[in-house]
Amino acid sequence: MKIKMQQKGERKAILLIGLFALGLSLAIFFASPSSAGATLASSATLSNDECMACHGEEGMYTTLKNRETLWLSIDADLFNSSVHNHEEIACVDCHTDITAFPHPELTAEGLREYSLDQYPSCKECHTEQYDQTLDSVHGLALAGANDHAAVCTDCHNPHTQERMIDPETGAITQEEKLKTPETCARCHSTIYETYKTSVHGKALTDEHNQDVPSCIDCHGVHNIGDPTEASFRMNSPQLCASCHIDTDMMGKYDISTDVMDTYVADFHGTTVTLFEKRSADQETNKPVCYDCHGIHDITSPEDPEHGLAIKENLLVTCQRCHPGAESNLTDSWMSHYIPDADHYPIVYFVDLFYKILIPVVLGGMLLFVISDFIRRQIEKRKGASHS
Repeated sequence: MKIKMQQKGERKAILLIGLFALGLSLAIFFASPSSAGATLASSATLSNDECMACHGEEGMYTTLKNRETLWLSIDADLFNSSVHNHEEIACVDCHTDITAFPHPELTAEGLREYSLDQYPSCKECHTEQYDQTLDSVHGLALAGANDHAAVCTDCHNPHTQERMIDPETGAITQEEKLKTPETCARCHSTIYETYKTSVHGKALTDEHNQDVPSCIDCHGVHNIGDPTEASFRMNSPQLCASCHIDTDMMGKYDISTDVMDTYVADFHGTTVTLFEKRSADQETNKPVCYDCHGIHDITSPEDPEHGLAIKENLLVTCQRCHPGAESNLTDSWMSHYIPDADHYPIVYFVDLFYKILIPVVLGGMLLFVISDFIRRQIEKRKGASHS
């Protein structure tokens, strides 16, 4: 009996020792740096400095399946001055598939496929802007299987992009506004060449004038619509008016701010306004601003070849819709100015003359009628009293 109890105690001791050894082995395994769990934990804390230890070297590249070269070197100075570095965004926040070295094999066939694979990571931080692109002309083209449509990284290099918005004013920085046309030119080079010779483009690119519009001021940024749609054409007068009714801005250049009022007051603008209110998607055959002034090739009114202040140029413009028009038609146009002592003084003073004459004549007639009525009433009462 005593031997059985002793054997039973020994078996319990052996079992306890075995369980302790197993638990100790598991603890050592999961705490070991060579374990899979430890590798993932270490990768999740990779610093940008660790990434730049390799990618900061010059001449790093890999060859994709279609033999295109993907450069892997990152300019450390440009990256350090980028907005992502200032905001302490880690490399692995965007490159989430990087968990160890060597890195996973790239599956993209070429550079474009690689860009299309990578850019959705922008959504993690820039959700609002990313969602806007989905309904933009670029996003819809991409959804329609046009792989060449612009995505985030085509406009913004994530490794070098500087801060675009002034934190104090909330407006785009002057530096970025100057760069914008060149960014758009990566795809729209022909339009850019036209724009930079226009009155707006010259002022921006040559004189660094911040008052003039760049591409995104007219077309939007992430929510770029289709400029060929009727709704864009219908809303274009308000688009132009956003600058051209600004008294302070236009006052610098002696440009009339009555542009919207004078446009809406004539037959062309009245018709367009009615179309806009009834159906913004309905096409109108009446001219909007850019039909007369141009789009990307807008010139100064004083330009001898194309400026509309030159009667001969204006007549050619009018004859696009009015083939039988003669010079007397253009003589009646006052360049969107409401006449004053400085602009079209003859018209102004004639108008002023009638504004004075008509009330005086009508007022005099009214005064005569009233006084005659009173006189008749007085005479009537006098005649009644004598009888």
